[in-house]
Amino acid sequence: MTSHPRVSIRPEDFDLSAETLALRQADGGIGAVVSFVGTVRESSQGESVSQMELEHYPGMTEAAIEAMIDAAFARFDIRAARVIHRVGVLQAREQIVLVLVASAHRGEAFAACEFLMDYLKTQAPFWKKETTPGGAHWVDARSSDDAALARWGIASGNCGPEASPP
Repeated sequence: MTSHPRVSIRPEDFDLSAETLALRQADGGIGAVVSFVGTVRESSQGESVSQMELEHYPGMTEAAIEAMIDAAFARFDIRAARVIHRVGVLQAREQIVLVLVASAHRGEAFAACEFLMDYLKTQAPFWKKETTPGGAHWVDARSSDDAALARWGIASGNCGPEASPP
């Protein structure tokens, strides 16, 4: 069986079932797989959204997400993790991101998945532009996303190995 990288940044869509199966088949000790799939909403802050464009810095983005996966492994008793994030122009209702986390038991997988998603929303170097009837505009970070990351003891802007607990 082919090994899948932990991080994939790409314009192509992903298949949740295929990705979950690949993660499970790689390790017989996996008893739980938790997934999060993010999609393009049809509305944002009261405006209709027809599409979203996502940009990133190749190489830098993958390295930043790899570092946070390493931090998740240091914090939680997990056996595997995978993040797929799409870039380019996406239409409303299309999938944007997949976070998969596997562990022996569900509790650690749920916590690590939420931890990784909180990180991605605030720290991963992606830029989002929404197209609405009023025109296209870049999406600003939300203070609620920073608050979600802070509950893990991580300040916004701190995404390296130092984000692990002492």
